[in-house]
Amino acid sequence: MFYGKIVAGLLGLLLGGPIGLVIGLLLGHYFDRGLARAQLFASPENLARIQRNFFETSFLLQGFLAKADGRVSEAEVAHTEAIIRQMGLSADQRREAIGLFKRGSAPDFQLEPVVSEFLQICGSQRQLVQNLLLFLISLAHADGQLDSTERDALHRIGRLMGLPAAVLDQLLRMAQAQGRFHQGPGGGTGAGPDTSLADAYAALGVSADVNDRDLKRAYRKLMSENHPDKLIAKGVPEHMIKLATERSQEIQAAYEMVRKHRGGR
Repeated sequence: MFYGKIVAGLLGLLLGGPIGLVIGLLLGHYFDRGLARAQLFASPENLARIQRNFFETSFLLQGFLAKADGRVSEAEVAHTEAIIRQMGLSADQRREAIGLFKRGSAPDFQLEPVVSEFLQICGSQRQLVQNLLLFLISLAHADGQLDSTERDALHRIGRLMGLPAAVLDQLLRMAQAQGRFHQGPGGGTGAGPDTSLADAYAALGVSADVNDRDLKRAYRKLMSENHPDKLIAKGVPEHMIKLATERSQEIQAAYEMVRKHRGGR
């Protein structure tokens, strides 16, 4: 892989002489290395490896999170089983998912090596990290509340993945609002129309005083991040795409509520 060095070197020579040539070759080297890394990441073999690890890590960490408060609740078990059904897993995959969940909830489970392997295999793909955390957050909300031990466990996982606490808290607020919004206006906590509108803004990750342009930009960014083709290209397993599709529907509904409130602008 040397095309970047050739092009950048020639441009550097034409524009800056010998010194420009050296600078161009250096810049071209970094370009070639980045391109080679991107091609390696997108190879079928590597994507299959990422998908495999994403699946394993998801259920291991779901088990760890479910046991964070000392016991695995019936709601958490039911939520995990609902995810398995929604994913359409085969009988063998279902048994494997349950086995991973039980391993993650075992007293001797070691979190750090699992997260380290995930980061090593998935590289610096922030979207993969965010999607994994969103799956875990949905489990934490399975019983309708997020207690301090679950929040601490999520923050511990986030820190190990290099995610700032403020970013994780934003994801928590958005996921919680999306979950309530999915139940429809006034659902879940018996909230009235005003609170449901507040949920819609929170689901989009914006404040109520956001202008129309930034509102649309936030909406499009969220829809792009949850687009099935992009998620598959990043390494999210295909049978987990259904969960992201449901999240897209919640985002769409939240955006439509805000637009309606603003007179369809």
